[in-house]
Amino acid sequence: MRRWLLPEAIEDVLPGQAWPLEMLRRQILDEFVRQGYEFVMPPMLEYVESLLTGSGRDMDLRTFKVVDQLSGRMLGLRADITPQAARIDAHLLNREGETRLCYCGSVLHAVPSGLMASREPLQIGAELYGNAGPEADGEILRLLVDTLKIAALPARRIDLGHMGLFRALMTLAALEVEAEQAVFVALQTKDMPTLHTLLVGVTEPARSALLSLPMLYGGPEVLNEAAQRLPASAEITAALDTLTRLAADLTIPVGFDLADLRGYHYHSGVIFAAYCEGASGAIALGGRYDKVGQSFGRDRPATGFSMDLREILKLRMKHG
Repeated sequence: MRRWLLPEAIEDVLPGQAWPLEMLRRQILDEFVRQGYEFVMPPMLEYVESLLTGSGRDMDLRTFKVVDQLSGRMLGLRADITPQAARIDAHLLNREGETRLCYCGSVLHAVPSGLMASREPLQIGAELYGNAGPEADGEILRLLVDTLKIAALPARRIDLGHMGLFRALMTLAALEVEAEQAVFVALQTKDMPTLHTLLVGVTEPARSALLSLPMLYGGPEVLNEAAQRLPASAEITAALDTLTRLAADLTIPVGFDLADLRGYHYHSGVIFAAYCEGASGAIALGGRYDKVGQSFGRDRPATGFSMDLREILKLRMKHG
């Protein structure tokens, strides 16, 4: 056995990348702090109940788990810093009004998120708590654009979606929880044959609206089409209005994919993903997750984004 080999999808950061990575980390964190975001450093290890509570359960399969020899309780190595930041806001800071936090640290994934992905991303991100309005989502989106400029990776586009559309249609469809989760997966993968099967027996207008979601992607015209094809409920109208407002506020190309759903137990409103040349997938992900604070015992609206700084640096070096 070659003892110097590292586990699969785990790698060292060598001199040619370590210092540029550290400089980029500092530059981005400096910008976060300049814009009013306070730096926090959550621990790598926590009780599993804390890491995976409530909306954090989507990360269950990615979380390494070990038994604490001191307490006998199950511990988890964090797979995402966002729930930790929510815990800090809810319990340790416990402030009224808005709180802005930022962070940067390694996370560990039991399984990689993609074919070439690392199991030890260097996650950097920013979170805004205490503001449920679209102006908070707009602030986070503008901060993301500023961050990508610092990294010398101007976004090719940002795709916007809204979990409120799915949740409103699920209310109309009145499906059981298990069937609802299956519909969610089918929409994510745009698996139309499965979606048709799952929606047999669902009454109109919910059935036609859910079948139309995978086709609602593209430019600004998508929102006009969605307004015509989806039921005119208050929640759906508010979601489309929010997407229109956010898109008008951004200075880079914006796309829409209303079936690009993420975080069934996690996200509660606007969701977004940033893309750039040379990257096969999203280089940053974010959105609103108002229910996470509630899971920690304090209902706080929240929105934010994060990215893997290692991947950002690799893309920047690739672009030269």
